[in-house]
Amino acid sequence: MAAVSVKYLLLWPLLWLCVRLSETENSRVSPDDDPLRPYARGHGPSHSHRHVRDCLSVTGGNTAHETQTPPHHGGDPEATVFVSKVPGSSRWVYGHMTVVPDPLRQLSVLEPGQQGGCEGQRRVSVEETARAAGCLYAQNAGFFNTESGACLGNVVSDGRMVRDSGGVQNAQFGIRRDGTLVFGYLSQEDVLDRSNPFEQLVSGVVWLLRNGEVYINQSLKAECDETQETGKFRTFVDVVSGRTAVGHDAEGRLVLFHIDGQTGVRGMNLWEMAESLKSYGVVNAINLDGGGSSTFVINGSLASYPSDHCKPDSRWRCARHVSTVLCVHRRRCQPADCGHGVCTANDCVCDAGWRGENCSQECLPGFYGDRCNQTCACVNGGSCDPVHGRCSCPAGFHGQTCENVCALGFFGPACLQECVCDHQCPCDPQTGSCNATLRAETNYTLHTAGRCLANQMFTLWRREEEEHREQPRLTERSWVLLSCSLAALLSLSLLLHLLRACRGATCQWEPEGLDYSYVPLTHINGAAGKSGFQLDDSDFQDEIWSPSRSGRTGDDE
Repeated sequence: MAAVSVKYLLLWPLLWLCVRLSETENSRVSPDDDPLRPYARGHGPSHSHRHVRDCLSVTGGNTAHETQTPPHHGGDPEATVFVSKVPGSSRWVYGHMTVVPDPLRQLSVLEPGQQGGCEGQRRVSVEETARAAGCLYAQNAGFFNTESGACLGNVVSDGRMVRDSGGVQNAQFGIRRDGTLVFGYLSQEDVLDRSNPFEQLVSGVVWLLRNGEVYINQSLKAECDETQETGKFRTFVDVVSGRTAVGHDAEGRLVLFHIDGQTGVRGMNLWEMAESLKSYGVVNAINLDGGGSSTFVINGSLASYPSDHCKPDSRWRCARHVSTVLCVHRRRCQPADCGHGVCTANDCVCDAGWRGENCSQECLPGFYGDRCNQTCACVNGGSCDPVHGRCSCPAGFHGQTCENVCALGFFGPACLQECVCDHQCPCDPQTGSCNATLRAETNYTLHTAGRCLANQMFTLWRREEEEHREQPRLTERSWVLLSCSLAALLSLSLLLHLLRACRGATCQWEPEGLDYSYVPLTHINGAAGKSGFQLDDSDFQDEIWSPSRSGRTGDDE
């Protein structure tokens, strides 16, 4: 299909505005005037799954359905709008294609309005259902009874079996609990299988693509040629109309396909839609409800151009109230996803020490805590406990963050082992080897400690030597000599003191046999004082007695 020009694209917002204006009055509703029913009586063929399997055995082998286990893709769903020319015709079509990277967690089959909608046989617009469920994108899904409003076919919504068709053989689309995508015809046993139950399941009509090839002819045989209200089953396939479909590509991503149209006027037939899906790389796909039911909604707002007229004013177009809806939403976790965490409404909340969308990855080295968003403080090669952030130190280190080297004489993990080297020499703090080259800072510590220890030892030795040295003792002879010496010295000292005392006092000396006495001149009438003549000490102390004077008496004087 060739893409249309930008000018043509600009016309579609005007059409959308008209549709929105048509819904401003609550009284305007769709009269279901653009029906597209595959069967006239009831819904689905009356034959068994065995008949279908035998009918398809030539091309499908023993299986009547295809499965695809998608890898776990990241990213958000993305919708693309297109206006294209249908190859081999003059028709242009407007539609949407939505790619869902993680179908198990990003897509749900919804009942009309809310849970219990099928049981209550309700019909609700896609807008209302999508807005209530918070869908990013939504389109109509399964068929329904236009008179009673009852849901048709199989319906499983978020793991709940809503409706069991009883084995009716129409094309099915489902997602099992392990994420496996299923397309094709299912037996009653397949639908009710509890070993790997369906999380989502909805019935369509006509298998469009099987393993990348158009599969409509085989579907005509499998789903038979019952007549419909507007013609034969073949007419349902061949008529141009609004269409919706669901499929998957080679990477396991789900593809939702929507085409605006009006039965017999515009849109696509199923052959054209199958070829279009094939050109987009879709591998397996089934057709869903179409005609006036074909609706596409973005964030709760209508984004398609309905074909049903409004009543009571037919100048406007109104979106039809339908049954089930395919809702594309933000990623939701499954309980089985969160191996080391808890599944909440939207995602997994991981236990401390675990990370990742499904909590399957441990914290990277150096990180710990919830979602591994806290940084460890361990140094020297210490490993961090991913839960609490405690450091586990390697051999040779200790401390809260492994910041300390083992003290001298200890080694090993947490420095708990004691060295066994000769002479109590230190060992390698990591291995305990006595023949080891110590680190520079350790050598410096040893050198400083050695000097300090040597000084202390020398001081201690001196103190001990002085304490144990024998005190000198004097002999008896030494004591006698010492006592005599002291006595002599004492006597001499006394004598000297007496002589000194005599010199300073008046002494009269009268030697025996002499008839005279010595009187110092200083005592004679003060003569010395008058004449000014004085005798020195030598005159006083050293008088010379001569014989010439020996005969004189005191009277002569």
